[in-house]
Amino acid sequence: MCVFVHVCQCLCPCLGIGLFLAALSFVYFAKAFAGGYMKSSVTQIERRFDIPSSLIGVIDGSFEIGNLLVIAFVSYFGAKLHRPRIIGAGCLVMAMGCFLTAMPHFFQGHYQYETSMSHSLDNATESILPCLTNHSTVVDTDMHSEKSRAACEKEAGSSMWVYVFLGNMLRGIGETPITPLGVSYLDDFSREENTAFYIACIQTVGILGPMMGFMLGSFCAKVYVDIGSVDLDALTINDQDSRWVGAWWLGFLVTGVVILMSAIPFFFLPKSMAKQGEEEEEEEEEERGRTGKGSNMEHDNFLPGEKARAEKEEEKEVNFSELAKDFLPSLRRLFSNRVYPLIILTSLVAVNGFIGMITFKPKYMEQIYGQSASKPVSMVSGCNMGCSCSLRHWDPVCSSNGLSYASPCLAGCQTSTGAGKEMVFHNCTCVGEMLRPAGNSSVVLGQCPRHGNCDYMFKLYMGFTVLFAFVSACGGTPGYIVLLRSIQPDLKSLALGMQTLIVRTLGGIPPPIYFGALIDRTCLKWGTKRCGGRGACRLYEANAFRMTFLGLIYSLYLVANLLWCALYYRVVQRARKASLRKQAKLQQNGQTDGPTARPASVVMGDRGDADRESTI
Repeated sequence: MCVFVHVCQCLCPCLGIGLFLAALSFVYFAKAFAGGYMKSSVTQIERRFDIPSSLIGVIDGSFEIGNLLVIAFVSYFGAKLHRPRIIGAGCLVMAMGCFLTAMPHFFQGHYQYETSMSHSLDNATESILPCLTNHSTVVDTDMHSEKSRAACEKEAGSSMWVYVFLGNMLRGIGETPITPLGVSYLDDFSREENTAFYIACIQTVGILGPMMGFMLGSFCAKVYVDIGSVDLDALTINDQDSRWVGAWWLGFLVTGVVILMSAIPFFFLPKSMAKQGEEEEEEEEEERGRTGKGSNMEHDNFLPGEKARAEKEEEKEVNFSELAKDFLPSLRRLFSNRVYPLIILTSLVAVNGFIGMITFKPKYMEQIYGQSASKPVSMVSGCNMGCSCSLRHWDPVCSSNGLSYASPCLAGCQTSTGAGKEMVFHNCTCVGEMLRPAGNSSVVLGQCPRHGNCDYMFKLYMGFTVLFAFVSACGGTPGYIVLLRSIQPDLKSLALGMQTLIVRTLGGIPPPIYFGALIDRTCLKWGTKRCGGRGACRLYEANAFRMTFLGLIYSLYLVANLLWCALYYRVVQRARKASLRKQAKLQQNGQTDGPTARPASVVMGDRGDADRESTI
């Protein structure tokens, strides 16, 4: 094993930046894969633990809380240490978080969905529904005493969502070093003109992650949560029912294994390597070092030869107390850059809209495009007066006239035939009253399907979504380049880390919470927990949901685009001033072209201004 590790460590420097690019691309895919799956499982987790959207927003925000705990220290101290190994350690932590998130399933009892009936498994018999009995099965859940409710909740494991919260937080902690340390490492050892291409490659591979995550989420959502341990034929709900819970835990095991695999290459990568193209210029650099004319490139401390070895010895002498003393001055230098705060503000507003959208988009598509547009009848009237129906129960049924009822009892149904998902309810008095002329007064399980044009509207919605996502993605790489070229070389890791810290704190934690709270206000029918009390929402008012969800997103994106315009104006203005100062300096020295001419990525203005503004 030791020989294998030694051989890998010898080969990795030879393979150079390409191996690191491949490893970083894979880990970008893996983390996006897990993140996409988490977003797609929000509805399933909400139903499994019977919690409102506002609380699921807190759980989703725990990922950003994990980032907040360590991002500043990882970004600053990690840049001085072995960056690839820190990224690998972060991947291990992410994998542990995925496994912890799935753990409640193995300690919780079977999922018992809300129902008002006791169903017979005998297809040949006809059973009597609560409408014609003494209603002993219809119990008001508010009658539970506090003591019995506490015992029931303990038995049901209703607080197990805390493990999902902690697992997601642990995944956030592990994801912290990937972007600030990975991108800065890539920029340090690649050709300056290749950085944008490499970042684009990473982001392209990373985009596949959410797509695969949502595909896995779609598959797991169709698999019943207790698959393998319950009789699926006895279920009276299907995957279109708002009480259905898919195998949400299965995907977290899959994503955990993928992340675990992505960690392996980073433990064999070197702390530093020759900058791309350095081999051809090694003699020139060594000569420059002997004459005392050191390069102004930020990567000199990674040059091969005697100088690199000497500097490695100096790196060993650096201790954390010295690094800590320079932390606050580095922060002051960073935020005195007038472009950097504008980049942060623009990213913050855009991320607010994106996080809110991606968190509740599965719920939006389900509620707007996946269920009947008609509101289920959930009231006591003359046709069901003798049934003493509970308005809390949710057993939706669909009649032949396209009208949904909240339960067979509220439809006035008296008998049923069949079993499981094939159960049919007959002699429904409320349905008979609505039929003109008299027709079939039976109902079937589930809400009524939507009209035919719903599929067309859904395809149209997805088409616009893909188009907007493409346009938005086009700004990803330029945004990174603007950030990297606007910051002093020694502050790049800190700048990326502070951006992640601020954006994830204010752009990642609040949106799921306030989006969820506002979405909860559009709920029409709340479910009932097994032990009493309000559970997850079963049905939303479609128009109110649409206006709330899309209104928030479009408002935030509008503000973000206005800020992008301001940022563009500021960057262009700075570049023009830099060009004029450079020309004036060349004219002052009597030079029009020569070795002092620098590429576009130069430190601008006078030295004091350069320390503050840096390099576009």
